[in-house]
Amino acid sequence: MTATTADVWLPFPAEEVDGLPEGFNYHFWDGEPDYPGDPADCAYYVVPYMKDSEVAVRPLAAMGSVQVVQTLSAGIDHVEPGLGLLPAGVRLCNAKGVHEASTAELTLALVLASLRGFPGFVHGQDKEEWRSGFYPALADKSVLIVGYGSIGSAIEDRLVPFECARVARVARSARTAAHGPVQALDDLPALLPEADVVILSTPLNASTQGLVGADFLAAMPDGALLVNVARGGVVDTKALLSELESGRLRAALDVTDPEPLPPGHPLWHAPNVLITPHVGGSTSAFEPRAKRLLAAQLTRFAAGEPVHNVVRTTG
Repeated sequence: MTATTADVWLPFPAEEVDGLPEGFNYHFWDGEPDYPGDPADCAYYVVPYMKDSEVAVRPLAAMGSVQVVQTLSAGIDHVEPGLGLLPAGVRLCNAKGVHEASTAELTLALVLASLRGFPGFVHGQDKEEWRSGFYPALADKSVLIVGYGSIGSAIEDRLVPFECARVARVARSARTAAHGPVQALDDLPALLPEADVVILSTPLNASTQGLVGADFLAAMPDGALLVNVARGGVVDTKALLSELESGRLRAALDVTDPEPLPPGHPLWHAPNVLITPHVGGSTSAFEPRAKRLLAAQLTRFAAGEPVHNVVRTTG
């Protein structure tokens, strides 16, 4: 399929995205029941943002000509159920470069708000209570980042001014990064007992599903803080609830399992937990970065050049 006949599905109106190359037939689709065109003619499919997996994969079975599936999220787990419906050779790209700043900001906000007791202050304000006292600081704490991709690195960039005693890094495999050595997942048992704050920023896949279970949590020291900005499925919710209800650990969660967290779920009112509704990437920084990514990717696609951020190719 050539650029002169190819359809591109975008979750933004094309006229709102500066720098898009000419020659494509652009269609706006953000998950509505009706498709903007025939999915069989789509060569480049940009998955609607913050829609559930059912919406994301719904057109895939009919996209026999698609060459690139582009998510606007760092994770691809919501698209994976439909990859088997695609022809061989389709490139799946994520949104590396779009969410690092926003997610890292929220991570630091969760860490600081939890350590410094902000939830209690908010409740105190509601009751007109002056809840003074001493609270933990981030300074002099040992931090462990589990999942050291571009978001994990961005989180550490923002930790630098806070005078942490130590930052340890863990990824799927060991390597050296700009801030220092990155250790493998197999090293977690030795690292967890020394971590005052554990930050999860790993993708959700077969190796990380339920990674943070009873053994992982038991290895964390008393009073430690677990921060999850990854995916809810990385954490065993039942095991976490047990630790929270005992008062031994604290948690700050931007993602949960299940998600959205339903009314009446015990996690809502568990002690020592701060919950935000999966807002790590949904900030004012998202749209301009997403549009720049799409313009750059489609310019490369139109020129026959390799697109960036390819995380999988169907086969």
